[in-house]
Amino acid sequence: MKPFLIVFMSIIIEALPFVLLGAFVSACIHLFVSERFIEKVLPKQRWMGYIISALLGLVFPVCECAIIPITRRLIKKGVPLGMGMTFMLAVPIINPVVLLSTYYAFNDKLYMLFARAGFGFLAAVAIGMLVSFGEEKGKETLKDKEEHFEELCACGCQSPDRGYGRTLYITSILEHTTKEFFGIMRYLVFGALLSALFQAYMDKGIINYISTHSGIAILFMIALAFILSICSEVDAFIARTFINQFGPGPVLAFLVFGPMLDLKNMMMLLGHFKTKFVIKLMAYITLISILTGFIANLLI
Repeated sequence: MKPFLIVFMSIIIEALPFVLLGAFVSACIHLFVSERFIEKVLPKQRWMGYIISALLGLVFPVCECAIIPITRRLIKKGVPLGMGMTFMLAVPIINPVVLLSTYYAFNDKLYMLFARAGFGFLAAVAIGMLVSFGEEKGKETLKDKEEHFEELCACGCQSPDRGYGRTLYITSILEHTTKEFFGIMRYLVFGALLSALFQAYMDKGIINYISTHSGIAILFMIALAFILSICSEVDAFIARTFINQFGPGPVLAFLVFGPMLDLKNMMMLLGHFKTKFVIKLMAYITLISILTGFIANLLI
């Protein structure tokens, strides 16, 4: 019981400040940054556009569930599909709050911070380009009638109320921050619980078998990221508990795949985009994440 409690409590305690920070910053972005502004910033040029679309994640720390409906509306307004997907996939990985939490979680292994930022950037750009090759008209991928899954989103990002005046803005920020904080904590506690159970009670023979087969370890970590659906602002604290058993490749696959695709995001994608396109996008994300894990094993 003691090893379980140590792992569980260490994850929760270390992640708490970043949950609060991420919730607050996300609330401010939601209330003060309009979609019209993002649409103006996104470039219309093809090749340089992918790079700039990915780099926008550095200044838009929005959660992965909030970015999906924003991206849909941008594509509906004429933003190229590939650039929209690059923007959607990069923002939850390379935004400042995520990078700060990754730095803190891997402060003794800083190469994981640079690997996550670099591979996350490259993965988002590559997937955006792959999407653009297969789909010329972004509006054709959108569902005619939006299906909403607000209950899957913890942050209140679907709320259209931005408030007016200083008092209403403060109230809106506090409400948004509180809702997202407790929403993220549900997934964090669940993820920390599974991680602690795995570390404390899983048979060592199974762990050794997974760790000695890099392909299985990568697939295991990708599946774990999909099931846990942990916010990217704190997933590094879960990933860190696996670094000694599985090494950098599988852990990096977890850190890149999770913010791009998990169980709740898949449901939201299916609500905003046509099923055929979502299946194709999921395949691209999975293949690129697996490739990321294998490349990281070779380079790190």
